[in-house]
Amino acid sequence: MSGARLALTLCVTKAREGSEADLDALERMFQQLGFESTMKRDPTAQQFQEELEKFQQAMDAREDLVSCAFVVLMAHGVEGRLKGEDEQMVELESLFEVLNNKNCQALKARPKVYIVQACRGEQRDPGETVGSDDIMMITKDSPETIPTYTDTLHIYSTVEGYIAYRHDKEGSCFIQTLVDVFTERRGPILELLTEVTRRMAEAELVQEGRTRKVNPEIQSTLRKRLYLQ
Repeated sequence: MSGARLALTLCVTKAREGSEADLDALERMFQQLGFESTMKRDPTAQQFQEELEKFQQAMDAREDLVSCAFVVLMAHGVEGRLKGEDEQMVELESLFEVLNNKNCQALKARPKVYIVQACRGEQRDPGETVGSDDIMMITKDSPETIPTYTDTLHIYSTVEGYIAYRHDKEGSCFIQTLVDVFTERRGPILELLTEVTRRMAEAELVQEGRTRKVNPEIQSTLRKRLYLQ
């Protein structure tokens, strides 16, 4: 990635103790990885949308090449929606559309990485003694034109329907683990995310005296390997 690396973090800190620890960790990670980082605290639902649009407009106005963009979204949430500082909801899909290959020329055919630290439901996972699933990866040759929604990576702090956990002082297990892996290791980002998933799956979280398990969910339409270092 020879061009600019840009990052936008939108974080609701209201009633989300531990958020500042996550923000500090992310700022350290972006600095180490050579990103130009912008952070905004306590956006309303409308400001989530507005800040993404400003981010897109600023990128399209640049004269230099943009190689990659990270967007970190942290708030209370339910599946498909985030809650702004004003308690109103914003649709994640409307945020994701701002930087797609149709709407953001600077990032056309370039990697767009979304990191979402938010609940996606109310379920809690107590864990299972033994279990495994196979993951299939399907690849296709690159055509002369590209689909609107390629070159995007969505990284959720938990799977659909489940809550996300955050320590009042130490921050969230997801953000802290992701920062540790991204700053300690080298390799393609999907390989790094596999390590993030492994570490989180092995972790024992305790809530109200009960052991809980949590793992991130990764959705990728990347067409090429993405290296951060």
